[in-house]
Amino acid sequence: MFTITRMMGALSVLCALLMLSGCLEKEKGVGKYGMMDENTPEYTALRFAQSIYDDPDITVALTLSTDRMQRILQNYRTNRNVQRHVMNLKYDSVEIKPDGGNKIGRTQFSESSTITLFFTGTYNDDKIEDLRALELVREDGQWRVDRVTSQYM
Repeated sequence: MFTITRMMGALSVLCALLMLSGCLEKEKGVGKYGMMDENTPEYTALRFAQSIYDDPDITVALTLSTDRMQRILQNYRTNRNVQRHVMNLKYDSVEIKPDGGNKIGRTQFSESSTITLFFTGTYNDDKIEDLRALELVREDGQWRVDRVTSQYM
C-alpha cells in the first residue's frame, strides 16, 4: 500500500508537469511549418525581418546584424523607424516568406549570401506586396545581415 501511494503521488506530479508544460509560451518557428534550420542564411534573413515587423523591439534584429547594420538600426531605435528608413516598407500586418529557390547546400561553405524576402500585408487598409534583398555575411560561423536593398535598385 505504501508503494501504491508513492506511485499515485508520482503520477499526480507527472500529470501536473505535463499540464504546465502546455502553458509555456514557445518561440514562433521560422519558415514553412516553423522548421527552418537555424544555421542557414534564409533563417537569419527571415528572423531579422520578423523581428522588425512582429516583435515589440529590434533586439533580435540587432543580434542578427553585423556591426555596420547594428549602428544603422540603433540610429533609428524603434521598429516603425526601421521599417520606414531601413526597409523602406511599412506594414500594419505582414506575412514574410523567403525566396523558394533551392539554395540550401550551396551556402554551406560560402561566406556571403543574398536572400530575397517576399512581403505581403496591409498598411492603412491597403494591400501591399513587395520584396527586399538582404545581404548576409558569415561572421564567426554565424550568418549576419549586413545590408538591405530593394530588388529594383
